Amino acid sequence: MSGRQNSKPLSYKAIEAMKPGDKDKADIGEYRGLRVSCGRTGKKSFYYRYNDPANPRKQKQITLGVFPILTLEQARIRLKELKLMRHQGLCPATELANELQLQKTQAVETTEAKPFTVRDVIELYLGEYIEDHWSSTGELIPGARKPKGQAEARRTLCTDVYRDLGDIEAIQISAQDVSNLVLKIVGRGANVQAGNVLRELGSAYDYAIGSGRLPDDFVNPTINAKKKLKMTRLRLTSQKASRVFDDEELRRFLQWLPDSAYPLGQQHVLRLTLWTGCRTGEICGLYWNQVDLDKGTIHLKETKTDVDRYVQLSSQAISFLKLLRLETEDCLFPSRTTNEPIQQKALTTSGWILRQRGQMIDLPTWTPHDLRRTVRTGLARLSCPTDIAEAILGHSQKGIQGTYNLHRYNDECKVWLQKWADYLDSLFDNCLD
Repeated sequence: MSGRQNSKPLSYKAIEAMKPGDKDKADIGEYRGLRVSCGRTGKKSFYYRYNDPANPRKQKQITLGVFPILTLEQARIRLKELKLMRHQGLCPATELANELQLQKTQAVETTEAKPFTVRDVIELYLGEYIEDHWSSTGELIPGARKPKGQAEARRTLCTDVYRDLGDIEAIQISAQDVSNLVLKIVGRGANVQAGNVLRELGSAYDYAIGSGRLPDDFVNPTINAKKKLKMTRLRLTSQKASRVFDDEELRRFLQWLPDSAYPLGQQHVLRLTLWTGCRTGEICGLYWNQVDLDKGTIHLKETKTDVDRYVQLSSQAISFLKLLRLETEDCLFPSRTTNEPIQQKALTTSGWILRQRGQMIDLPTWTPHDLRRTVRTGLARLSCPTDIAEAILGHSQKGIQGTYNLHRYNDECKVWLQKWADYLDSLFDNCLD
């Protein structure tokens, strides 16, 4: 549904606030023609509406992408490119269709001219399925994974597989070739990485077969490779973690952290993880527009379960964030080098460096994720009901409960997180006695 000409330029906040049923918003000035619609499901799409150069009485439109995967700035850049086409007497929609057809033709010719390699299998899987990509109509289609998962899948496949198998024709790869690659990775002590490579390569081959790029009767080489590797009894997955801090370890940790060699921003991430029970990756990526200090909540829009939720804050966490608000700008925990949010892996890297330098607290080996497990266990010790404790951690309920009980327990979560924060305070106070 098209709306009247807007008197103000488009903004991130205005687009974010759009709801299903709202009139389309239009940009102004040099970006006139750029519009945003909000569909019934809440999906917000940028599109360019213009008069067809060949028939000025006829209007056409072309979809640019979906917000916020395509940012307002990127949409405006794309708009300028399309406007330039139009001023040259070309129809953007027609030109894009012709360009895509040319790309398909060239792809077919290229495929016929050279063998389809393992590298091609991987790029097909990543480019058409895992990663964000453009549709034939010019719409940006979200990939099967979030940006972090997309980058991790590419790193997993490209690092080892490209080097050893990348240039070999895909149908020539045998189960033994795959087994040798996995065993080579295991040989350097990276068992979990070996398992990830085997899993992702298998998925890439499945996608190539399913999309018709490999013969239907071709057997995925990773299937027999898994059977061969099973006979070696190698463990290609990580051990199930069970590390939890007891009260004495928590006391020592709370006393040590403020004066530790961890960078200050990472100290803050660990402390807020202990107050909220959130995943460290969720804490690292926070922006201030997700935080409401008046209501005492953090709005997590992207979570591991793909369900957004509101994290309730204790009074201690709110006081901490009010002080932090004076120190940082867009994101809560910016990197000192990029000014972008701290990467979750930086916590692991810093921990490793501290251990190498002898600056780590003298406790049995622990990871940042152990703090989240410690919160869950600590809540149980305080007699927090299971449903509420699971809601605090953002875990999805299983089975019938997950289907019918959609209550978020926000009020109850706030009560119990306050009890937990008070309990942490009592431990810290004991450190000072």
